[in-house]
Amino acid sequence: MSRTRLTASGEGRASGYDRPVRFPTILFDFDGTVVDSGPIILASMKHATSTILGRTIPDSELMASVGGPGLEAQMAMFGPGRVEELVAAYRAHNEPLHSELVAFAGIPDVLAAFAAQGRRLGVVSAKRRTTLMLGFAAVPVGDYFDVVVGGDEVPRQKPAPDGLLLALERLGVAPAEAAYVGDSPFDMQAARSAGMYAVGVAWGGIHDGSALVADDVVVEEPRELLEVL
Repeated sequence: MSRTRLTASGEGRASGYDRPVRFPTILFDFDGTVVDSGPIILASMKHATSTILGRTIPDSELMASVGGPGLEAQMAMFGPGRVEELVAAYRAHNEPLHSELVAFAGIPDVLAAFAAQGRRLGVVSAKRRTTLMLGFAAVPVGDYFDVVVGGDEVPRQKPAPDGLLLALERLGVAPAEAAYVGDSPFDMQAARSAGMYAVGVAWGGIHDGSALVADDVVVEEPRELLEVL
């Protein structure tokens, strides 16, 4: 399938938002897609690795696997024999920081527009469900979502499609009727593996947009989601 990259200038876009609905169901990643959580993730990764391992690891290495294989697997890359300590240090530092989270500008309006169109919306994240709830407590967008799947609810993390397929099963929706919106290559690979339309976002700040190699389309700002979906 050919890929399309939309730009903020409007090149390649259809004007207006009155085009037919392509996907009745839209699932979203959370970190770097709905909420601007990159800074608190990086701060907590630095805290855990420096405190437990006494090491200073480059930011790019700390963030490379965020949103993919899960926190335990990420920490195993840095300290294979100290995963439990690293995870505990990360969570103790990170969870209180969720009170500082904000949604990306434009995301609440886009979610409201999709809901007004009668779309069914969901979140599928690598975060544990309890940690997702901390995010929703700080960013009042939870009521827009008909289903929420945390990383602790499935046996395999992204890029495996397990979380996406579980969300679709709970909604009673076929993959071909749904799109997944995310900021990481793991999101795009999971969407493809699930048989869903893959929408990459360029505003996340966690991953370089050039890494979204499995996407069907990349959008530069939230309002463009209304046009491509």
